[in-house]
Amino acid sequence: MTFAKGAALKDPSGLFNSSLDGNTRRAIDVHEGEKIDEKAFKALVRAAVALNKSKAKS
Repeated sequence: MTFAKGAALKDPSGLFNSSLDGNTRRAIDVHEGEKIDEKAFKALVRAAVALNKSKAKS
């Protein structure tokens, strides 16, 4: 899952595990059977939505 503006998001739980070299996007690679911190993932998605909405108003 790629977050187009992921570099602008805080990721205290360290969910981003791909595309870390770029200065804009970040991604989360999820492998079959892998567990994800559901609470952290929801918080990250909500932060991404909020960021996208704030940029849309500008």
